[in-house]
Amino acid sequence: MTYNLPDHTSIKRKFDDYIAPDVAATVRKHETLPLSPSTRIQFFVRLFSGGKTLVLQADSTDSVASVHWKIQSITGIRPIRSTFGVPAVEQRLIYRGKQLQLVQTLSECGIQNDSTLQLVGRMRSTRHPHTWKLMNELNSLIHDLCYCNHYPAIHTDAARMMKMLTKFLMMTPKDDIHKSEEYLLVFIHSSVPAALVKLYLSPSIFSKQAAYRCIRQFIDSCKILFPNSVTVYRQCGPILLEFCKILRGTTGVDDALYIFCRTSLAAMIELYGHDVNHVLRLQDAFPFVRELATSLSRALELSARSAEFMGLSGSDVHEFIKFMHPVKCAIRRQEAFGCPVSFPSLKLGNSEAGRERYEMHNYKKQIEGVHHVFCNLLEKLELCLKKLDSRLGLMKKGRGEPIVLCWSQYLVILKELKCISNLYKGLEEVFWEKMRQRRVALCFLIVRLSKRSRDYLWILKHREVAHFKVRQLFALKMLQEGSYKKEELYEMLICRSHLLEESFEYIGHADPKSLRGNLFLQFKNEGATGPGVLREWFSLVCQAIFNPQNALFVSCPNDGRRFFPNPGSGVGWIEQNPFSRLEEESRLRASKVDPLHLEYFIFSGRMIALALMHKIQISIAFDRVFFLQLAGKNISFEDIRDADPYLYSGCKKILEMDAKMVDQDTLGLTFVCEVEELGSRKVVELCPNGKDTIVNSENRDKYVNLLVRHRFVTSIAQQVAHFAQGFSDVITNQALRESFFRILDHQDLDWMLHGSKTAVSVEDWRAHTDYDGYKKSDPQISWFWEIVGHMSAEQRNVLLFFWTSIKSLPVEGFGGLASKLFIYRTSESHDCLPSSRTCFYRLCFPPYPSKDVMQNRLHIITQDHIGCSFGTS
Repeated sequence: MTYNLPDHTSIKRKFDDYIAPDVAATVRKHETLPLSPSTRIQFFVRLFSGGKTLVLQADSTDSVASVHWKIQSITGIRPIRSTFGVPAVEQRLIYRGKQLQLVQTLSECGIQNDSTLQLVGRMRSTRHPHTWKLMNELNSLIHDLCYCNHYPAIHTDAARMMKMLTKFLMMTPKDDIHKSEEYLLVFIHSSVPAALVKLYLSPSIFSKQAAYRCIRQFIDSCKILFPNSVTVYRQCGPILLEFCKILRGTTGVDDALYIFCRTSLAAMIELYGHDVNHVLRLQDAFPFVRELATSLSRALELSARSAEFMGLSGSDVHEFIKFMHPVKCAIRRQEAFGCPVSFPSLKLGNSEAGRERYEMHNYKKQIEGVHHVFCNLLEKLELCLKKLDSRLGLMKKGRGEPIVLCWSQYLVILKELKCISNLYKGLEEVFWEKMRQRRVALCFLIVRLSKRSRDYLWILKHREVAHFKVRQLFALKMLQEGSYKKEELYEMLICRSHLLEESFEYIGHADPKSLRGNLFLQFKNEGATGPGVLREWFSLVCQAIFNPQNALFVSCPNDGRRFFPNPGSGVGWIEQNPFSRLEEESRLRASKVDPLHLEYFIFSGRMIALALMHKIQISIAFDRVFFLQLAGKNISFEDIRDADPYLYSGCKKILEMDAKMVDQDTLGLTFVCEVEELGSRKVVELCPNGKDTIVNSENRDKYVNLLVRHRFVTSIAQQVAHFAQGFSDVITNQALRESFFRILDHQDLDWMLHGSKTAVSVEDWRAHTDYDGYKKSDPQISWFWEIVGHMSAEQRNVLLFFWTSIKSLPVEGFGGLASKLFIYRTSESHDCLPSSRTCFYRLCFPPYPSKDVMQNRLHIITQDHIGCSFGTS
């Protein structure tokens, strides 16, 4: 039932007659102030807890007191009583967590159409009456200050007001969270925040300053007094939100106090983001998002159109992201529209009740608003990246580009836009298409500005927008972020004749933390130390690990540089298969022949991770089936082509064979395979009752998939798991451990482990070599390059290893090395062989008298079996 409000004048007269004269005077003084245009509104009043709800109508300029009198005329509930001439509130109206003051208008309270007010019990029935009393006194003092123009009085009352606020905070319990919440709720319900903002808007500069200090003091004191209490600090959220709402509508978003309150609210969201929706709803948070997005859009546009890159406010960027958090959470929970949201076809059902439909309409506008924010910021960022593309295109080769501070903010905003794109159907594809178009600028920013790999993993999930250099950079960062710069050296003394066994003892049994520091290695009975010796050790140990004689890894028949784990037992097909090939596979020694074989896989994983961390190419590559398992991906039939071309060919024939021939049991196959373990063979069923399941045209796909899975997943599962465990020992962060292989392509890992597979270019080698003691025009230098030019590819590789302890070059060639190479002139006898300082990429030899003498000396050191014996450091 709807009740029409009586004439405002008659209510005012009744109010004046009933309450004490001083209260009436205060109300009259307030009502003489200029009023905003009146608007007729309808709202609801819920009577006490569980009571019925009244539907009232009033003008927006009507006072709260008039609403109390209307409630009395309908229900008989008296809003005001007077004891010994002192007025006291018998009942209270609460709206959005705050008590409405009698002298406030409905407009000042923010009451709009369909708002719901709560009528609560009198003050003397509430808990913490002393706190309520203090808040009432504070409220009265603030209202008096609003109309005071006398500076001494303002100064005195302002000091008193600050003492009362301090007293309130000191009264609030610090150890009892629940009581602390109750005290802060008293502060909210007493409408002190609204009164302080009203004082801040006072025409008196002294009153304004007093309010400014009080508000800041209260907020800062809350942060200090309740630093570890999630629940209590959460109660400050509605206070901060109330301050922001009132200030935004009166002073604007550039006001210093508003910015302080907004920043404090954003800090609270960041601190307690997991529980933020208890404080901020979508309709509360979106205005902050909209105003910050507007500011960012202007700054980006200036940056894109000006001659120089303009700076972005880092604080605006971070606050935008913080306020987007509750907005994203709210949109994901919107069951009516679904998530991801279909935009622009956001539809409202017709069956909802009026109030629910009104709320859904607001949600729809805000969800559309977020979409508009996304499109606008993406458009501006695209212009900025386009400008950067142009700048990079004009850069001279070798000339560095100065880092502009706002560039890092580009990446931060892009990451947030990517998160927003997940909320709307089809929007993520739009985002990534824009990133592909601006791939050059995006990769430049990542390479130049990336600090922590975890900050930009979102980009690498779409690897097509990043080139190899970017993916390599992040893979290395994942490894190096776990290193300890201040860790003591991990020292190793290795005997060359027991290289693998002693290296296993040092690395396989080490505390992973000690491996993340610097490694120091020396071979027994040799004086050489340093990075060159370390590179040589890595190369020799990895060569031993992947040596088929050690039975840990198997090389691909068609590419001896590619390896995958040797299964726990030799695997072959059952001999009834006409395409079976048991010869080579079944003769392989299983990795199980060594009781420590799984520990050796942990050791192998650690060695590979350490080689990557130290940027050492080991001339080894992983086969695709091994890489996919490390990346947590499924293996398909086509993936085994290189690992086992015989099995691949046989299975392909089965799949392509005429269906009638297969169904006639021409193959004589069942769902089994034969394995060999330590010299004995046994039959393994590929599925339950596999011995009795005949392969036919309908199930042959399943048979091939199960056979491939058994051969390349089941039979090496333990080996892969232990290798992955060893590899992850070097990476400290669990999230990074799971992401390392996923951000790389198979070819990326090839390039990082094996390096360039092309022949060494003598021209590139010469271009990246400097001289110490020699000049380019010296005959010895001319002879040297002529001799190298006539060497075989294998001899060049041996010479490169002798010179640098590097078996293969990076994909960039010699330009990818840490420094240039050097040829150093010595004063030794012409009979001496060349020597090297591998740490410094230095090749040393005397000025040989002839080309023939030099060729003889170089021939000796380029023999593979002695080429590593002359490097000294």
